[in-house]
Amino acid sequence: MREVTMEEEEREISDIDPQEGSAVAENGVMLVVNHSRILPPFSVVLATVLYCAEFVTGAVLCSMYRKTDDVIWLSFTIAFMLLPALLIQLTLTFIHRDLGRDRPLVLFLHLLLLGPPIRCFEALVVYFKAGKKEEPYVTISRKISLKKGQEMPMEWEIGQSERKLATHRNAFKRTAVIQAFLGSAPQLTLQLYATIQEKYLLPARLVLMIITLISITYGALVCSALAIQIRYDNYKVQLRPFAYLCMIVWRGLEIATRITALVLFSTALTHWVILVGTVNLLFFFFLPWVEFWVRKGSLTDDVEKNFSKLGTTVVLFMFTLLYACINVFCWSAVQLDFTHRELIERKQQWDRLAMYYTGRFVENFILMTLWYFFKSDFYEYVCAPLLAVQLLICYSLALLFMLLFYQFCHPCRRLFKYNVHDCLHCVCCRPGRRGASGRRGKLPPSYSTAATMVLMPEEPLELLEPRNSQPLDLTSQLGERETAIVDDMMDAA
Repeated sequence: MREVTMEEEEREISDIDPQEGSAVAENGVMLVVNHSRILPPFSVVLATVLYCAEFVTGAVLCSMYRKTDDVIWLSFTIAFMLLPALLIQLTLTFIHRDLGRDRPLVLFLHLLLLGPPIRCFEALVVYFKAGKKEEPYVTISRKISLKKGQEMPMEWEIGQSERKLATHRNAFKRTAVIQAFLGSAPQLTLQLYATIQEKYLLPARLVLMIITLISITYGALVCSALAIQIRYDNYKVQLRPFAYLCMIVWRGLEIATRITALVLFSTALTHWVILVGTVNLLFFFFLPWVEFWVRKGSLTDDVEKNFSKLGTTVVLFMFTLLYACINVFCWSAVQLDFTHRELIERKQQWDRLAMYYTGRFVENFILMTLWYFFKSDFYEYVCAPLLAVQLLICYSLALLFMLLFYQFCHPCRRLFKYNVHDCLHCVCCRPGRRGASGRRGKLPPSYSTAATMVLMPEEPLELLEPRNSQPLDLTSQLGERETAIVDDMMDAA
């Protein structure tokens, strides 16, 4: 009995050791007979802990605001607590498709905003029960492994328990992004502004600010990781520890300096910061829709099979809102394209990256300059020029670590047609580029593009409903080094 399927959850299956139980078939595919080891659902637990910690700390802080009759701080704190919590419940229900299943207890817990804890408990139960009984169905997953500059097609068995855990991991990765940029980022901005305005720091407020900063940094890391996995879903992607460290420093400095600049500017020109935030939000919200209108494309029908045009538009609206909120605080690492089934542009666009960080650096510089000239007496004991310079230096360090990540730590950097080294060389050596173009064939290749270049096709897998896609023929494409599509999942008895 064989069941042909392709599910997005299986893209997140943990990496395996190709040396154990593997053999090379006649067609050059490395066959892994044994099941890949199941890793604990650390991402699910971490996202749940951050969700509960932020909600509980926010509730404690709201009780303090209520006792002191701080109506404004109380209202905004509650709003930034409830909005992401409600969206998280909808996201978990949508991904696990609970509306079409008979699970009244789970739905009731979602109404009580307890969806993440019950989902985390389910994931832990699946993990501890895995391997205790023989599973009747096995999925054969095929991907390309990049080992020592070489591409090795591989396939291995994936059990039902791993697929269920992959579903939970995917769901919590998306909820972590929602929690970070629709709740934690506005919450951190609000509490930092309240601390400066009231000129004292509550212990509960400090704890909440630390938790929200960790949540935002983790959400930004998830954005970068998801962008890599979506763009290179045909490859076995594995981030090294140094890559994670580089991303943490990059994202942490970027977010901290951005929020600090906004808060300092708001303390000097309170009403003008509303204009700055609104312009940023509207620009990034309408940017993908304007590009979609210019391309004269049609909306994808694969967001959800049972959705009408109105339902698809509502989902795209919420998706665009999340995309805009991310870009207000940091680089989203993706560009939206509503004509594709994955809703994301898969090409690495260095010009977009350069324009974003250049514009953001200039904007932060302008905000800090205006704050310096219009600052209040609260900063009379603070060296304002030194503080402004420190913030700009921290943002520059964030850019440096971002360049280091793409140049040396990106797991698929060998697949880039151009890397940071080539872009900087193009900018710095533009006058002599024409004279050297005739001798291009004689020059040695750049170390960032020395490996085989892989052209990504224009037929990505679905992001939200991949089960309708057709399986791909692996053996017919193994001889073509310019093709990256080697991923199909087959359930075998």
